[in-house]
Amino acid sequence: MASSSTVRSAVDAHASNLGPHVVGDVHGVVRRRWQTTYIRRLAVTDALVVTAAVATAQWWRFGGSDAQVQSQSLDNVSYTLISAALVAMWLGMLTVFHARSPRVIGSGPEEYRRIATATMRLFGIIAIAALLARLDLARLYLAIALPAGLLGLLVSRWMWRRVVSYKRAHGHFRTSVLAVGAHHSVRSLAESFDRGTADGFLVVGACIPGHSRRVDEHITVGGRPIPVLGSENDVVDALRESGADTVAVTATEHLGHHGLRQMVWDLENHEVDLVVAPGMMDVSGPRLEIRPVAGLPLIHVEKPSYHGASKFGKTSFDIAFALFALVLVSPVMFAAAVAVKLTSRGPVLYRSERMGLDGKPFQMLKFRSMVQNADTQVASLMERNEGAGILFKLREDPRVTRVGRVLRRFSIDELPQFVNVLRRDMSIVGPRPPLHREVEAYDGDVHRRLLVKPGVTGLWQVSGRSDLSWEESVRLDLSYVENWSMVGDMLIIAKTLRAVVASDGAY
Repeated sequence: MASSSTVRSAVDAHASNLGPHVVGDVHGVVRRRWQTTYIRRLAVTDALVVTAAVATAQWWRFGGSDAQVQSQSLDNVSYTLISAALVAMWLGMLTVFHARSPRVIGSGPEEYRRIATATMRLFGIIAIAALLARLDLARLYLAIALPAGLLGLLVSRWMWRRVVSYKRAHGHFRTSVLAVGAHHSVRSLAESFDRGTADGFLVVGACIPGHSRRVDEHITVGGRPIPVLGSENDVVDALRESGADTVAVTATEHLGHHGLRQMVWDLENHEVDLVVAPGMMDVSGPRLEIRPVAGLPLIHVEKPSYHGASKFGKTSFDIAFALFALVLVSPVMFAAAVAVKLTSRGPVLYRSERMGLDGKPFQMLKFRSMVQNADTQVASLMERNEGAGILFKLREDPRVTRVGRVLRRFSIDELPQFVNVLRRDMSIVGPRPPLHREVEAYDGDVHRRLLVKPGVTGLWQVSGRSDLSWEESVRLDLSYVENWSMVGDMLIIAKTLRAVVASDGAY
């Protein structure tokens, strides 16, 4: 059996992460306490945002007068009554679509998706109802209420999510997890949770199939010991010892159908959540769907979408965004071009051959940030290479000019790549554009990076940029290739702006 000192130290460490709460609240009481308070505040904020948006729309369209709805079927219906009904229906739709569910609060993309879906469905229903009832609703009234309310809801949720992320970064608002699975599965799960600190999951204990409780053992992840508290048959006792409020099962092959069902029954009387990790890395979102087949809940994995309507939508967005961006940053680009030309010899633009969609080469444009003919000096600097894997990187690269350091720090040197987007060589969001020599060194699954166009930004840009290891860079790019969506692209663009301003990982 694991020694009491080992378990107690783990519990004490976890208690300090949870803040000033009692360690004995081991059955989800702590988590449900802050979740209940948080959800109540979300409900208040949602009500204020929706009411403000609808009231603003009515005031903007009608001023101080209480106008009447033009209708062939209803008489004397004022817009004040319509506004009150719209607010109530809007808040009701957010509830119907579980936009404040404990499963999604603070999660980001899924939370935003539910808000957008609820809002669009509501206004679709209103449009159909107005047509059937022959209600002549003022178009400007709806045209103001819809975007104002949707934007307000998304911004307010983003602000609340920043509060949750800050709390989690300081050890609060955590979901403590007891992992059930083999050593390597528990380690992989714990490492994934540690990478996603904003999600708040923390593995505080493990149950290893076939493990004896008499053996004092722990798994070290990121310098933090995770005590092994027995086998798959000791989950209930391990919950009490670890203080976990969630059980994550990765040992489905060891438990089998009957073992997993028995665990569900054993945990019914305990205030804990049970989740099952399917063992598929970096496959998520709309590609996963649970369908019952012959009484078994099977996870169906759809193929990645690279063509058809999704591709058309992405291309249209790329062109529109690139045009807008070029117009917006044209003064910055002009100033950068003048600075490069006046401070060093050589062309203003640097053309680098990169490999694009399906491995086709193209000339990627950047403002020149190095001395002329810098490429010829790579061999002499290879011994000082600090890049991960096959990448060549130098934190203090002697080839970079003084102006180039400023351009790189704020990613100004990459602005000409919007021209590549207009040429349809690149996308706004995608994998990092690789060199020809890097592609030649690819092995195995890394070639899947070439299934989509490389991007001006991507998951690699918002996750550390030059500070990433080669393995992590590949993992992020493959994750994007497998799961890309327009909502995901929007979030990456927003995170990119924040990363550029903070100069995270740029050199």
